[in-house]
Amino acid sequence: MKSRVGSQGSLEEGKDSVTKVNVIPMVQSRFQPCFQQLSLESWIRPPSSLLHSMNDTQLFWRASIVPQIKEYPFNRTRKIAFMFLTRGPIPLAPLWERFFKGNEKLYSIYIHSLPSYKPDFPPSSVFQGRQVPSQEAKWGRMSMCDAERRLLANALLDISNEWFILLSEACIPLHNFKAIYHYISKSRYSFMGAVDEPGPFGRGRYNPNMAPEVNITDWRKGSQWFEVNRKLAVDIVKDEVYHPKFEHFCRPACYVDEHYFPTMLTIESPRLLANRTLTWVDWSRGGAHPATFGKADINDQFFKRISESPACVYNNQPTSLCYLFARKFAPSALGPLLEHSTKFLGF
Repeated sequence: MKSRVGSQGSLEEGKDSVTKVNVIPMVQSRFQPCFQQLSLESWIRPPSSLLHSMNDTQLFWRASIVPQIKEYPFNRTRKIAFMFLTRGPIPLAPLWERFFKGNEKLYSIYIHSLPSYKPDFPPSSVFQGRQVPSQEAKWGRMSMCDAERRLLANALLDISNEWFILLSEACIPLHNFKAIYHYISKSRYSFMGAVDEPGPFGRGRYNPNMAPEVNITDWRKGSQWFEVNRKLAVDIVKDEVYHPKFEHFCRPACYVDEHYFPTMLTIESPRLLANRTLTWVDWSRGGAHPATFGKADINDQFFKRISESPACVYNNQPTSLCYLFARKFAPSALGPLLEHSTKFLGF
């Protein structure tokens, strides 16, 4: 006689044999699909904090990652990255606060100062929390250009930053935010001075050991204070060809911050350069540094002098509007600048 199994899995024994039946219960998996951990938002969201543990090699590698498809698959508001290269405080911060007010979606701020400096901006300040991991930068040395590359790399981590402006703590804007945004965003070129100067302060600083990567016919000189678009910012950050040459063969009296970027970009992307700076300075007094302006200089004649500077070219057309920023301003200039900002600066 054969055995029969009941509906509940029990065994009815027969006389000839006994058969055991094992029932395996159903267990619900606790594992979640992996795709939930990856999203477009995680790639395009700007860093919540500018502080990080990456060294320069890691930072520059990360910042040099560029999408190969030009069209963005999301709504992107293009911003200007205002990059402040400073030693410590920003004495003219209240003026900049007034300049930025009401345009929060159109700009980002980055500050590179001495590593030992501890900022004390109030919580409401647009400069609060905008310090990037810094290293000491010495005037005329490659460490100065490395600081500028560090600023660019940190700013590139925000995919919305499209234009990058280098400023100092002694700079002021000469126009309101909307005018400056329009001027930069509508330009076909980036504003990097790159002059072939034949004298001792131009070609005379060239070292033949820089060939063949850099020939004397490529040698250019320009202002340290520049504006570049995202493409050129990536080119500067990812450079491994020209950096070693300038580091080893452009030392005082060759001032690398006047030659490295202008020469490199002239070789790589000459058609993208307006070949002029947006920052006005006064070199008329001679010396290694431009004139500094204080409280007594802030008047109608001073700003008329800036506005009447020689004409320049904008998008291949002559224009009288050539400068968007000016330097160098002492802390004592802040009071009259704030008092007359509407009259002189338009904000």
